[in-house]
Amino acid sequence: MPSMIIQHKVKDYAEWKKVFDSASSLRASSGELSAQIFRDANDPNSITTINKWTSLENAQKFAHSPELMAAMEKAGVVGAPNVHFLNEA
Repeated sequence: MPSMIIQHKVKDYAEWKKVFDSASSLRASSGELSAQIFRDANDPNSITTINKWTSLENAQKFAHSPELMAAMEKAGVVGAPNVHFLNEA
């Protein structure tokens, strides 16, 4: 099963989480199957998400979508995110 890992900093976790939650239907309609959120133990505004997808193509398409870029801006993401695509071994 393909996965996408996104790591980024946010201005405020609580505000970011509201936007993340409000985008769940957008992610699901794009092929997301599940999402996990992790916060850095030393910096709670440093976020890592691990998202499972129906296909690698859907994950890559979503990662480059204008909808995701707009949501990240609205959520207060600081700087460019690090995005990695993985295939389960």
